[in-house]
Amino acid sequence: MNAINCIAERMSIRSFKEDPVPESTLREVLTLAGRSPSYKNSQPWEVMVLSGARKAALTVEMTRLLESGAPQTPDLADPTSWPEAEEGRIHSLYQKRKETTGIDLADPSVIIRAKKANFAFYGAPHALYLYQDNSLSLWSLFDLGLFAQTLMLAAQAHGLGTVPQAFVTDYAAEIKQFLGIPTQKRLVLGLSIGYPNMESPANKLKTDRSPIDDFVRFVC
Repeated sequence: MNAINCIAERMSIRSFKEDPVPESTLREVLTLAGRSPSYKNSQPWEVMVLSGARKAALTVEMTRLLESGAPQTPDLADPTSWPEAEEGRIHSLYQKRKETTGIDLADPSVIIRAKKANFAFYGAPHALYLYQDNSLSLWSLFDLGLFAQTLMLAAQAHGLGTVPQAFVTDYAAEIKQFLGIPTQKRLVLGLSIGYPNMESPANKLKTDRSPIDDFVRFVC
């Protein structure tokens, strides 16, 4: 699959087949992700790959924290507001998801169910956590975003599906302790990865993208 097809066809997958991905394939995907550009070639990324019993135990722990009402401890704070244009696109997504799947993300009870689905990694056989030292600057956070995008495109090229997940970092302090990640690390993102179940209704939603004239200016 060429790069253009990977970019055009990549989507967030929210239902996976149970089949495990060979470690050799995961290693190849991560090796390609490691080719991502970074400020002064600093390569400010670390990855933990979870499978099997350890991943299942983390699902239980995050669900327990949610149901107990434990305070969230994310290393990256949730946004509290959006500019008008971005807010409009978020609202459009909520409406389309409600029409397509019946899921109303404006309903707090639905958010709880959505978090539990995230904590179960949508049934994926593997979960990835991306993190970096918390002394690093925002440039390094940007670099980790480049790494995440390259990783998802490399996975797409290997016939795998992914979904980037913020919810699975809600309890960053507890997750780092559970997984043995040092406290001085910044837990940035979780990703589910595996073979997509394209028969699932959860994967029928294809989100829109703004036309380039909405966000590009050509200046001569």
